[in-house]
Amino acid sequence: MIDHERDLAHVREATEKLLNAAASLDNAAAAEPSRLPGWTRGHVLAHVARNADALVNVLRGLPMYPDATTRDADIERDSGRPVDVHLADLRESADRFLSVGAEPADWSRTVELRNGVTDSASRIPFRRWVEVDLHHVDLGVGYELEDLPEEFTTREIAFLAERFSGLGSVPATVVRSGDGRTWTTGGESGGVTVTGPAPDLLGWLAGRRDGSALKAEGGPLPELPAL
Repeated sequence: MIDHERDLAHVREATEKLLNAAASLDNAAAAEPSRLPGWTRGHVLAHVARNADALVNVLRGLPMYPDATTRDADIERDSGRPVDVHLADLRESADRFLSVGAEPADWSRTVELRNGVTDSASRIPFRRWVEVDLHHVDLGVGYELEDLPEEFTTREIAFLAERFSGLGSVPATVVRSGDGRTWTTGGESGGVTVTGPAPDLLGWLAGRRDGSALKAEGGPLPELPAL
């Protein structure tokens, strides 16, 4: 079962790590490219802050974003701010999310995210944890997929495998980590087994690595659609 209170604690811890990393940047470093194509580190920090507010909206039953154009414009608007402004915004938006997460609520209810996607409210804290920790990696400041908590890595692999399940463009695939844990994803046809270290599996599924460190048997490494 999903433990939203435990995940909120993980969010708090991951946020502090991200804030410490961001505090090590100067304004010039924040303006440098991140690991995400077309985004500076400032874009990443702005996105993480705005995502916190967007998930507050979700938990309150409001639209996650007014529309895609507004979401993108807000990130662009905030991307070039000085580091101290980024830090204040990151902390304040994180506090707003954690405050709403601490309110009494029916965590079994269904909520709506972007593009009509629905989920249990209980999984929103984990989704926030993913945003904070994966984008920490995206900053390119020394925090790598290998540094992510094991619980995070295994749960996110399972989440992404589920997300890609049933897609006709992805062949039926068994995803197996080096220690023998397995997940399945893809459509009904095919029969590919992809094996490798859990961080590399996560990187491939999350679009952060090209999969060159993985071994594919039964066919080529599947091409995954963008998240």
